[in-house]
Amino acid sequence: MALAGVRVIELAGLAPAPFCGMILADFGAKVIRVDRNKVGMSLDTQARGKRSVAINLKAAEGVALLRKLCVQSDVVLEPYRKGVMEKLGLGPQEMLKENPRLIYARLTGYGQSGSYATAAGHDINYLAMSGLLSRLGRSGEKPYAPLNLMADFAGGGLTCALGIVLALLERTTSGKGQIIDASMVEGAAYVGSFAWKSRSIGMWDCPRGQNMLDSGAPFYDTYETADGKYMAVGAIEPQFYRQLLTGLELDAGELPPQMSFTDWPELRRIFTERFASKTQADWSRIFDGTDACVTPVLSFDQVSSHPHNQERASFIKDSSGEESPRPAPVLSRTPAEPCLASDPVIGEHTVEVLTEYGFTSADIDQMLTAGVVECNAVKSKL
Repeated sequence: MALAGVRVIELAGLAPAPFCGMILADFGAKVIRVDRNKVGMSLDTQARGKRSVAINLKAAEGVALLRKLCVQSDVVLEPYRKGVMEKLGLGPQEMLKENPRLIYARLTGYGQSGSYATAAGHDINYLAMSGLLSRLGRSGEKPYAPLNLMADFAGGGLTCALGIVLALLERTTSGKGQIIDASMVEGAAYVGSFAWKSRSIGMWDCPRGQNMLDSGAPFYDTYETADGKYMAVGAIEPQFYRQLLTGLELDAGELPPQMSFTDWPELRRIFTERFASKTQADWSRIFDGTDACVTPVLSFDQVSSHPHNQERASFIKDSSGEESPRPAPVLSRTPAEPCLASDPVIGEHTVEVLTEYGFTSADIDQMLTAGVVECNAVKSKL
């Protein structure tokens, strides 16, 4: 796989950093999650392909051990607020002195500098600070955060993974590592570059929810069907809009012009009534094979059985039958080969990993006895 041979130390966290680690693991990196808590189940739901080592970082010996793992790796991925790693003596400056090739990725909400650098927050806060949240929501309603996807995952985990891959690529010529300061505020804002850059051409002149791409336009929205499901409509271009009207059995000559903003409420009323007259399956049969840009809004239960997704094998099942998206994008020569085994429990691979990093059985036994590390190999023996 594309990242084969890359060794990553991921310090356990929630949501963004685990997603970043899973991306790296999906594409071949050896990702080792360092857990601080007691042996047991982890809250990391994105642990696919990772291994777990449980280290007591309250003990000086545990901190020293983590240092050894970090300096023998290619990437360190840490999700803590500014200053936490420095207090442990494991900040990037110290690590890079011991291993100048190390890539030290710091994934935080507000970044490593600025007045909010040490402040707590969540996706909705980072999205608010990026400016994007002010643009999300329907007309006349308060701003609406769409799950915790834009800052945590798009602006956070995915953007950080891109930074790591860029640093790995640059290292092939310079031979040097570097520090990645991945701020979810800035990452979300960057993902939203289109909204920023398109203001100059009048795409976002109207208030929230009244523009073409934010549910303001009746031809770019969702509509409920007769069976309580929904269809998504994105018929912006005139040729696509004509096919939308054909599928709905509407005469363009009897309707207001597509771009008559004042008539959009009337068009929306007509579309709403028409879509409510048939089921989602009916409309799918009508619009499949056309360029009307009309598709069913698929539920998690429906998505993998849709013919298009089936043909591409877009969703996969792990050993327990749990379904999730296949890694993207698809590479022609070195595609991702996601691990389908169950996610690791905390400390499951402690002995295995420490052995790989050069520790002897005696060393490992001593650390286990002293409580520096913990091991839970029960699962792997089943």
